[in-house]
Amino acid sequence: MGKLVILAVLAAIAGIATWFALPFIFPEAPPQLDPNEWWGPNDLKGKVDDSIKPFQVKFSDEMIKDLKTRLQNKRQLVPPLEGVGFEYGFNTKQIDAWVKYWSEEYKFAEREKFFNKFPQYKTNIQGLDIHFIRVKPQVKPSVTVIPLLLMHGWPGSVREFYEAIPLLTKQASGYDFAFEVVVPSLPGYGFSDAAVRPGLGPAQIAVVFKNLMNRLGHKKFYIQGGDWGAIIGSNMATLFQNEVLGFHSNMLFVQNGCAHFRNLIGAFFPSLIVESHLADRMYPLSKFFAYLMEEFGYLHIQATKPDTVGVALSDSPSGLLSYILEKFSTWTRFENRALADGGLSSRFSKDQLLDNLMVYWTTNSITTSMRLYAENWSNKNRALGIDRLYSSVPTWALQAKNELAYQPPNILKLKFYNLQGVTVLDEGGHFIAFEMPQVFADDVFKAVRIFRDWHKQKTEW
Repeated sequence: MGKLVILAVLAAIAGIATWFALPFIFPEAPPQLDPNEWWGPNDLKGKVDDSIKPFQVKFSDEMIKDLKTRLQNKRQLVPPLEGVGFEYGFNTKQIDAWVKYWSEEYKFAEREKFFNKFPQYKTNIQGLDIHFIRVKPQVKPSVTVIPLLLMHGWPGSVREFYEAIPLLTKQASGYDFAFEVVVPSLPGYGFSDAAVRPGLGPAQIAVVFKNLMNRLGHKKFYIQGGDWGAIIGSNMATLFQNEVLGFHSNMLFVQNGCAHFRNLIGAFFPSLIVESHLADRMYPLSKFFAYLMEEFGYLHIQATKPDTVGVALSDSPSGLLSYILEKFSTWTRFENRALADGGLSSRFSKDQLLDNLMVYWTTNSITTSMRLYAENWSNKNRALGIDRLYSSVPTWALQAKNELAYQPPNILKLKFYNLQGVTVLDEGGHFIAFEMPQVFADDVFKAVRIFRDWHKQKTEW
């Protein structure tokens, strides 16, 4: 009888292993999305100008006056509970100082000039005017110029990359290349148009961004992304495996059945899944699920009713400030929740954080930015099944200490089987390019050199 039980268990294990191995043996082809799917007003179809036009950020006097009026006439806020930091959300005792700075000390003219320090453009793709920064390096002819698409997420913006762009667009010591960086605002974020009908999820944005890079003359290119940029990048690396030369991500994450299975196995036998010194980034699962319950309520709201919360955030700059900066607090370092000021000054200046808020406020784009959550979790998007598909694109993960979630290489390889390596940091958070631009830029250079070597060896074979 005992032998029968053992045989049954072995057969079950073999069956599960076979089930998980089948996609590797018979890989499924990625879906073919319409490269011309129209997201703008139907009456403009076939009539738009698809040329590339210079663009500059403008803070109009009318907008500034309205913003200051709203800030200076906010209601008296409910005080926080005694002895509470950011555990209940943004500590309302901190609001007055932020409001005063934004309305009285934030130098709008200087910040507008700062926003325009890099060349910016707009071009219409699939019915949407897409905004992007494009910076070409000024280097010697012997230095190779490499196209790199940088993608932000929520509640960030192109502002996250301003400190990193000068580092990426010059030749770094020990490297024979520099980057031409292209930094688009996601559709519905900041200076890029939003879709006028449902359906523009990460996969469809991947198509838009491929079309953008093609229009700029880049048939093959490298990509980098965190947050939504990581998810869009994962989609690009799956859908366009011949065009994407390498994928660097500071939030690389795999969500498929095998990944979930391994994660569960690690809850009982951590040493089988993750190195001992990194186990606390994944386990115990009870700690991770508690974190999800405490910190991811925003996600459920934005994935189901983004327009409702958008009314409040579009109408109140104080509300927008508290909603977004609370994420910059806890996503930079979870322990910041216990601090009265949320630890916001530990990594960022007030001007940096308010710059990012201005992207949302001046364009009235908070509602359209949050709709991406609803599109991502829609039945239409899930039906594409992109998470369960595999990518042959060489990939690299930059893993900050305080990122929202961690996965070891053996899980990441379940999708990105050409994972070239990982950089594990003992510091840093979710907004790593904004928070630690030098560390970020150094890692991108390192990864791309390895990607290029990989392609060279593949060619030689």
